[in-house]
Amino acid sequence: MSRVKYSLPHSSPQWLDREAYPFDSKFIKLSSGNMHYIDEGEGPILLFVHGTPTWSFVYRNQIKELAKSFRCIAIDHLGFGLSEKPENFSYTPEQHAANLQEFVDKLDLESINLVVHDFGGPIGLSYAVNNTPNINSISIMNTWMWSLEKDKELMQASSLLGGFWGRLFYKQFNFSVKFLMPKGFYNKQNLTPSVHQQYIKAFPDAQSRHSTWVFARELKNSSQWFASLGSKIDKLADKKIQILWGMKDELIKPHHLAHWKTLTQRLNNVRIIEIENAGHFVQEEAAQQVAEEIRHIAL
Repeated sequence: MSRVKYSLPHSSPQWLDREAYPFDSKFIKLSSGNMHYIDEGEGPILLFVHGTPTWSFVYRNQIKELAKSFRCIAIDHLGFGLSEKPENFSYTPEQHAANLQEFVDKLDLESINLVVHDFGGPIGLSYAVNNTPNINSISIMNTWMWSLEKDKELMQASSLLGGFWGRLFYKQFNFSVKFLMPKGFYNKQNLTPSVHQQYIKAFPDAQSRHSTWVFARELKNSSQWFASLGSKIDKLADKKIQILWGMKDELIKPHHLAHWKTLTQRLNNVRIIEIENAGHFVQEEAAQQVAEEIRHIAL
């Protein structure tokens, strides 16, 4: 299949560490804005979908390794990373899922090995349950696909952060990246200053941080949509699925893994890998193991 060519709407920002992230930037015009993505290597397709407050940079170590034998495609959601940050976009998970559907359709991607994390979970899994014949395997990391309404701690946080003061903290102080992200690391030394800057500088001003605040609000507000995804999990009954879980996650805690274990009991081919010495950002803290597990399921 021939690759679709898209031109760059702007040059790379000066802060971008091209040694850490040595990939060619590509952009595609979606109905909601210009989406940045990378497309590296040849072979079976791996499609990486990130959460908050990250971007495709979070998968860099896996892509460096897996691009030797796979075609690795990693998007930046609108409002994140190097993608456009349009002011008139809703930034809800449901709208990001619509963007992902449009992206896959425009690039005509087939037999996808899906890799999802955090908010990228429901966004990517929405594609999976609605396009099941086009999915070969799914790798799931520290995420969910059900309503979080029964999680009192997350609902209280979403109610607080989704209000006036939360909006102020997120937009004026880059709260998600500067304060919550370090909390998601088990070994804080794994979030080096140089790596942290690649996330901080992706949100240079208040307007650019709006997308991260919306995700905090939508933990609660998108409950009905999350529940609709969980109700469709039987569509994945015959798919190869693995769950890679950082057991020291203080953001999406291990009791959510217990929910996954219950939810997937009726599926036929599910493998669960508990990663003991990693927190929420398993791609950063267990980079090599995550790459190898993805390789294993996608072959």
